[in-house]
Amino acid sequence: MDRRTFLAASGLTVAGTLAGCSAPSDNQQGDGDTATDSRQTDDSATAVTVETVADGLESPWSITPLPDGSQLLVTERVGSVVLVDSADGTVTPVSNAPSVYASGQGGMLDAALHPDFPDPAWVYLTYSKANDSGESATHLGRGRLNVTDAQFEEFEHLHVAEPFVDSDGHFGSRVVFGPDGLVYMTVGDRQFKNFGPDHVAQDRTNELGTTLRLTPSGGIPDANPFTDDPDAVDSIFSYGHRNAQGMTVHPDTGAIWQAEFGEQDGDEINIVERGANYGWPVADEGCTYGSGDPIGVSHADRDDVVAPVYSWDCGSGGFPPSGATFYTGDAFTEWTGDLLVGGLASQYLARFTVDGRTVEEATPLLADRGWRIRDVVVEPGSGHILAVVDASNAPIVRLQPA
Repeated sequence: MDRRTFLAASGLTVAGTLAGCSAPSDNQQGDGDTATDSRQTDDSATAVTVETVADGLESPWSITPLPDGSQLLVTERVGSVVLVDSADGTVTPVSNAPSVYASGQGGMLDAALHPDFPDPAWVYLTYSKANDSGESATHLGRGRLNVTDAQFEEFEHLHVAEPFVDSDGHFGSRVVFGPDGLVYMTVGDRQFKNFGPDHVAQDRTNELGTTLRLTPSGGIPDANPFTDDPDAVDSIFSYGHRNAQGMTVHPDTGAIWQAEFGEQDGDEINIVERGANYGWPVADEGCTYGSGDPIGVSHADRDDVVAPVYSWDCGSGGFPPSGATFYTGDAFTEWTGDLLVGGLASQYLARFTVDGRTVEEATPLLADRGWRIRDVVVEPGSGHILAVVDASNAPIVRLQPA
């Protein structure tokens, strides 16, 4: 699994009917040493070199570089956590990870390091687990990572997003630390289809279709927006979400940004505000699968919801966004402050210019390679871009200037 430049390209078949939710094929090939992506809205083509860091991964879901950049912590949805040597691509399983419910869209999902890692050496994981009745829920836990021995020396479960549901979909499950030192975690709506005001994402008595905010030990922060509301769950920070699978912190403002799946189209990029309602499904820009019928009304038609800063409206073809990060490195200086978002069914890595709340899509990356991009990060030190492909026998790839 030494690094090598990808040499050939082929398509990727996506099975199923739910955009961003279907399973990829095993057909993973690359394309040349240097690629210039031709679809663009800015003035210059972007030439990047794409090489593999490692391959043979099984449905990788998240990639988290350790602070010194020597190792990458990667989760595999099938239930594993591995360490990947960023220099030679060696993949080492991490022992004592929690068991998970790996079915449908569930399994071992996101990871985040404690802000002071490696002291303490906490790694926070989100994952799905099932109860004795076979119903599943999104969980948060943390373990102390011994990098040298590739093991969690202890692991503790911190929070369960309730209720448990008889569904294999929409676990959400990105997790980040905010600038306030608190844990932000997305929970999907678990695919409930009653598109109206009684939908779980509009009901604050449960944790589905929300962003949760917790203390590092899994407690409830006193400043959470609904702690004084007897009709709301104390852990909720924002609600009215469908299935946010991308989340990152703006490097200058400290705001939490999310990328969220729509139904048919209706995908969104949101800036998450304390106590805000993001509308799903009473206000949405997408439509129902198959019929193309509107879901609710436009965000602009309600003054009690927050509209996305960028969306793919019904009829646009959508994007299905996954992992996201702001570019803060030195390798691509012209991209400083841009938002990178992995595209699943769209099969490319999107780049957006950001000016306050004005977001515009710029040059696509990794287009025409047939890759579902599950997660993206900036590599410490080098400023290169690392992305993981959502597939069996999948690679981690590195983008650097040509």
